Amino acid sequence: MNKTYIAQACAVALMMVLAGCEKATYEPAQQSGANPPLPKAQKFFIPPIQTPDRTGWAEGEKPTVADGLAIEKIASGLMHPRQLLTLPNGDVLVVEANSPGTVPITSPKQMIASIVKDRSGKGGKGGNRITLLRKAAGQSGKWEKYVFIENLHSPFGVQLIGDTLYVANTGNIMKYRYTPGETRMSDPGVEFTDLPSTVNHHWTKALLASPDGKKLYVGVGSNSNVAENGLDIEYRRATVLEVDVQSAASRIYASGIRNPTGLGWEPTTGKLWAIVNERDEIGADLVPDYLTSVQEGGFYGWPYSYYGQYVDQRVQPQRPDLVARAIRPDYALGSHVAPLGLWFYQGRNLPEKYHGGAFIGQHGSWNRIPLSGYDVVFVRFKDGKPEGVPEPVVTGFTSADQKTLKGAPVGLAEDAEGALLIADDVGNTIWRVTARGTDAPAPR
Repeated sequence: MNKTYIAQACAVALMMVLAGCEKATYEPAQQSGANPPLPKAQKFFIPPIQTPDRTGWAEGEKPTVADGLAIEKIASGLMHPRQLLTLPNGDVLVVEANSPGTVPITSPKQMIASIVKDRSGKGGKGGNRITLLRKAAGQSGKWEKYVFIENLHSPFGVQLIGDTLYVANTGNIMKYRYTPGETRMSDPGVEFTDLPSTVNHHWTKALLASPDGKKLYVGVGSNSNVAENGLDIEYRRATVLEVDVQSAASRIYASGIRNPTGLGWEPTTGKLWAIVNERDEIGADLVPDYLTSVQEGGFYGWPYSYYGQYVDQRVQPQRPDLVARAIRPDYALGSHVAPLGLWFYQGRNLPEKYHGGAFIGQHGSWNRIPLSGYDVVFVRFKDGKPEGVPEPVVTGFTSADQKTLKGAPVGLAEDAEGALLIADDVGNTIWRVTARGTDAPAPR
């Protein structure tokens, strides 16, 4: 019996013992909004753990949608689809990737987390490619699938400015000359600029172009939970970077944002917003992941404080000067829901109640009992600000007893007809949500 097997067996046994420890007090919706309740931080050698085992989608099975909506599968058999981009001609790009696997295992927690993700399907092999989907002419519900770009390195964000396609790998941004209509990228591409990539505890690099096409904004996650490996490896991380398209020069636009996994422009005010995965290991109800406007030059607390100026005592030495100016996020989503997709809806296919608000793909927890996330929610906006509680729109990714997992939503986009598209990386599927009675069949 080899040492790796023994270590894994011990980790699984420890995980099962710990699974009954601390349970959450709040439902995610109870910890949402502008003023979420924040209980006292706790200390754990290893945090509570619960994860469903992957089963995938059975033939003909699909997620559940809210009243007035319908859902259909438009692509399957993908390799960990993460992000989506609709091109001007209606083609849809699907970024397929997962972690580059370069994070060293240095603690029991990390070993257990790795095993947990493998069991759930979240650790599935990424394609390191982009696939192009094209709606088949005259065939309702049929989409053609083509491999568009290959040999990428853990890509995540993708944006088109004019005839230039930008792809954010984990360590750089590549650029390609895009020719409308082609089903395979003919340009070999060149490196546009590098990105922070040492170790890559958080490997995803969200990408968003400015409306005028002059800037790119990049969400760069931290290299640790709370800087436990030192701040030297956090250089230019836990930030939103601004990159000049003409010169490729970049600067830190906002900082102290632990893991900004999705970026978007709020349509009423034109302000930049982000979804953020917050820190772990201080409780099932801490810390709420959030949705917030991103202020130029703003500091959002990481690693010294959370949700504004709540000091994280694990981080030493402290920086009260920085904590004093930490910005409180606009809107909590609930603890450990793991938001990975953000889309401000401006189409007209879905019912009017969704116009102008934000859809959020929540990848789901692994360190919380009971589970949180594993759904697509909608947050209403009024006068440029979120209000109310997150409304579940697409659910059914886990079984009712939370023991098995069929899929997990990640990136979101809007197709040429105003339907909502969802990348499901555990189910290796792309889902399309429409108003019931349009061009998708009602769920049975």
